[in-house]
Amino acid sequence: MNTNSPGKVRNQYMRTAAELLRHLSQKTSLDDEVKDMAAELVFCLRGIDDGIETSAEAWEKRDYWIKAEQLRQRWGWVGSTSARLESMIRSDAWETMPGILASMVEHFADITITKFTRKPSEWLGAYDQLIDDLNQEGK
Repeated sequence: MNTNSPGKVRNQYMRTAAELLRHLSQKTSLDDEVKDMAAELVFCLRGIDDGIETSAEAWEKRDYWIKAEQLRQRWGWVGSTSARLESMIRSDAWETMPGILASMVEHFADITITKFTRKPSEWLGAYDQLIDDLNQEGK
């Protein structure tokens, strides 16, 4: 039995992203931690997006085309938001981050955070990793 089903992994990414949004909403200035958190958010969204596609393909293999398409539509915001955050980071346009984060809040409304369970070490260095990844993609 696969204990790391796409749904379970998606829920973990959603929880991490929700915590990151909460942390970022409490920040008052741009520092290295904000950059790391934003980059980790990109990684979370990428992971969610990958899982959606995996799930949709599984539905298609069973000839549940409509269900697969509904899944893609319901989660379509993930890929576009990830791309917006990536573009913001790549172009150093941090002033646009509040608007991007605000557009995400509704998608995390059903996740209640009574205490933080993710440690800052989870996103430490994420900015440098994302920049390295983007540079590799650009070659």
